[in-house]
Amino acid sequence: MRPRRTTVLATFGTFAKRLWGLDYPWTQNREELERRRGREIHTTGDGVLAVFDGPARAIGCAAAMVDAVRSLGLEIRAGIHTGEREMTGGEPSGLAVHIGARISALAPPGVVLVSSTVRDLVAGSGLRFAPVGTHFLKGVHGTWQLFSVERP
Repeated sequence: MRPRRTTVLATFGTFAKRLWGLDYPWTQNREELERRRGREIHTTGDGVLAVFDGPARAIGCAAAMVDAVRSLGLEIRAGIHTGEREMTGGEPSGLAVHIGARISALAPPGVVLVSSTVRDLVAGSGLRFAPVGTHFLKGVHGTWQLFSVERP
């Protein structure tokens, strides 16, 4: 199968040890994924990897997920990148997935970070971003300009 452009959302919690006895809001997050036409690839104890057909939907979903866990007094980090992905065993894989996860790892708790690719693709959408600098992403060639999504 040929590579195809997709938007990857990776979230990671900062609270895995605090999950004992809590009902993590996966139901809310899955509803948000469905509403924004995202597809869950897999979850960890406190995170999710999902793909979308457009970056604006991924940004909206990430913001809603941040709000959902914040309502429980918890925080997640979210990273979003759009690029070509491959399919391995029926699951998205490749550099775009790797970059999304690496961006998420750099995000502070409660923040949605995006690549410059994502920012450029949503130009004119009304979404606003703040630059957070140039970063090296482990396992990825070169440096990457990252931006935080400005929230009202």
